[in-house]
Amino acid sequence: MNVDMSQYLDVFLEESKEHLTNLNEKLLELERNTDNLSCLNEIFRSAHTLKGMSSTMGFDDMADLTHHMEDMLSDMKEGMIRVDSSVIDVLFSCLDRLQLMLTNIQNGQPKIDNSDLVTILGQFKQGTYPESLENKDAAMAGASPAPDLFAPGNGLIREPDIPFELNEYDLTVLKEAKARDLKVYYVAVKVRPDCLMKSVRVFMVFKALEADGEIIKTIPSAQDLDEGRFEEEFHLILVNHLEAEIIRQRIDSISEVEAAVVRPIPIDIDSVEETAQGPQLDKPLNQKLPTNAPADEGIKTHKVKQTVRVDIEKLDNLMNLVGELVINKGRLEQIGLNQHHTDLNDVIEQMERITNDLQNVVMKVRMVPIEQVFNRFPRMVRDLAKELGKEVDFIIEGKDTELDRTVIDEIGDPLVHLLRNALDHGIEYPQVRSRRGKPTTGLVRLTARHEGNNVFIEVTDDGMGLDLEAIRAKAVEKGLVSPQEVAALNEGQIYDFLFRPGFSTAQNITDVSGRGVGLDVVKSKIESLNGEIFVDSKPGEGTIFKIRLPLTLAIIQALLVKVGGETYALPLSSVDETTMISKSELKMVQSQEVVVLRGKVLPLVRARRLLGTPESEESNDVIYVVVARKGEKQLGIVVDSLLGQQEIVIKSLGKLLAGIPGVAGATILGDGGVSLILDVGTLV
Repeated sequence: MNVDMSQYLDVFLEESKEHLTNLNEKLLELERNTDNLSCLNEIFRSAHTLKGMSSTMGFDDMADLTHHMEDMLSDMKEGMIRVDSSVIDVLFSCLDRLQLMLTNIQNGQPKIDNSDLVTILGQFKQGTYPESLENKDAAMAGASPAPDLFAPGNGLIREPDIPFELNEYDLTVLKEAKARDLKVYYVAVKVRPDCLMKSVRVFMVFKALEADGEIIKTIPSAQDLDEGRFEEEFHLILVNHLEAEIIRQRIDSISEVEAAVVRPIPIDIDSVEETAQGPQLDKPLNQKLPTNAPADEGIKTHKVKQTVRVDIEKLDNLMNLVGELVINKGRLEQIGLNQHHTDLNDVIEQMERITNDLQNVVMKVRMVPIEQVFNRFPRMVRDLAKELGKEVDFIIEGKDTELDRTVIDEIGDPLVHLLRNALDHGIEYPQVRSRRGKPTTGLVRLTARHEGNNVFIEVTDDGMGLDLEAIRAKAVEKGLVSPQEVAALNEGQIYDFLFRPGFSTAQNITDVSGRGVGLDVVKSKIESLNGEIFVDSKPGEGTIFKIRLPLTLAIIQALLVKVGGETYALPLSSVDETTMISKSELKMVQSQEVVVLRGKVLPLVRARRLLGTPESEESNDVIYVVVARKGEKQLGIVVDSLLGQQEIVIKSLGKLLAGIPGVAGATILGDGGVSLILDVGTLV
C-alpha cells in the first residue's frame, strides 16, 4: 500500500529544524566541554531521530548523511574517536549541509550529493584506527578480541561470552525496553565465505530484524558493515517482542547467510556495575550504580504540555479580527457617551472587559520567546571568532523574554550586524589583550529583558571600546561637521555619527566589516519597528549597544491630540508627560523656542509646522505641550489640544504611502474617522 507522505511534510520540516537547532546548541556545548557525555548522548539521539524521520519521508540523501554522522558519533561515545576541534568542525559542516537539504526540500529542489562529507567522515575512522576494528575494540576494553562463534569442531555452535560493552545511551534504551516488556537478544550472524556482496546481505539482515525491533549495537560498526569491511561474521544486540526462534528463522531465510546465534540477554538494569571501561554485560553483576553516576545522567524530565501547531496566518487573521473588535468597542463607547443611555453603558463596560481579556489572550498567543532568534547566534559567533583568530566567550541571558511574532521576524538581522561589529571592531586579538593586562579570551554578552511595555536587548563586549578621536576625524573628513563644531559635541552626539550611511572608521575592508554598511541599516530597521538604539562605550573597557523595542506592533496605547482641526495619535511609549505653559514662559535660544521645565531647558517644536498645517490665528495664552522622548533626549511638541489616552489598532497605509517620515500608520477612531499615528523618531 502506497502512503502519501506529503501530508506530513510541514511537520517533518518543523521538527527537523528543531533537531538541527538542538544539534547546533549541543555541539557548541560539547566543544566547550569535550568530556560531557550527556551532551554527546543528546547529539547522538537527535542525529538518530533525524535519520529515522528523513528515511521515513523518503529523503535518502539526508538519511545517508545522518547515518554516517551517527556512526562517527557512536565511535566518539565509545572513546574510539577523540573529540577535538577538527571533529567538531566536520560535524558543523554536516549540520550546514543538512540545513541546505531542508531548504531544498522546502523549495522542491534536487537532492544533494554528500559524497564529500561522507568521505571525510570515513577518513576520521580510517585515520584513527589503522588496525582492525575488532582488535581496537578489544584494546579499548582491555580484553581479548571478540570470540570466533563459528570455530570448527563437532559441528555445534559454541556459546560465547557476550563481547559487548554498553554505554550510557545503550543502557537508557534497554531501560526503556524493560519498561515496555520488550526482549533483548544477542545475535551473531555469519555470511558464506564466497559471498560477493556482503554489505547487501547485512542490509537484508538489518531490514528483517528492524521490521519490528531496533538494533542498538553492532560489532563491527554500522559504517564498516555498510561498506562490507568485515571478514565473515558480525554481532548485534536487538530489542523487540518476538521469540528467539522466529528471529532465527528470519535470518536463516536470507540466502548466503550460513548460521545465526540468537540468545536472550536477561538484564537487570537496577544491578548494573559501573567499571572503568563502562557498564558490562559479559559477567554476572550484583553491585548497584553509585548514586553519583546514574545510568540516565543528563536525561532531563520536562513537564509535558499539550500543544497544537497553528499556521501563523491564522494568528494574523485572529489579531485583525480582535483589532476590528477594539475599533467597534471604541465606537460604542462614543455612542454611549452621546446618548447617555445607562443600560447601553453597562453593556459597553462588560463588553470592554471581555474585549480586553480576549485581546490579552491573543497577544500572549502571538508572543514568541526571543530564544528563537538568539539560538542562531552561538554558532555564528563561534565560526566568526575562529575566522578572525580571536578567542571569545559568548553569553546569552534572557532567552525566555517574549516579543510579538512580527518583531521577532525583523530583529534578527540588526543583531547579526551588532554581534559581527563586536567581534571584529570590539574584541582585540589574544596577544593584544594580553599586553593590555586583559584575559586573552574576550567576552561578548547578549541579553534581553522586559521593562514596562518595552523589551530591551543589549549587545555588550569587553573589547577596546569606541575611539572618539577617530570618529571625530572621520566625521570632519566626510564633511558631516566642521572642526570647530565637532569640538563642541558631547560623546552621545559623536556616537550618532556611527549611524550615518557609509560611515566607517575601519582601516581595512574585510568580509566582515569596513564597507560602511551596517549600523545605518540597523538603526533604520529598529526605527521601522518603533524602536530606538543607543550606544555607550568606555575606551579600553568595552561597548554597549542597547535596543528598545515595543512588545507588539498591532494594538498600542496612544495619546490623541488635535492639530489644525485633525486628530493625531502619539504612541505612549514615546511620551514622557503632558503639560500646559503660558506664552510668557517661552524663550528663544539660538533661534530655537525653549521652555524651562523643572529646572531643565526643553526645546520646543510646533506640530503645525512639522505637519505643514497653517498657523493658528487664535490668541490663547495657554500652550499645550507633549513632552516626547527621542533617544536619550526630550523635546516638547506644541499641539492645539489634548484629547486623552486611547487604545488604538495600527493599520498599514499601504505600499503607496509606506515609508513617509513621521508617520507610523493610521487608526480608526471611535467616531469612525481616520487618524494618522505620528512617529516621533522620524518626525523631528
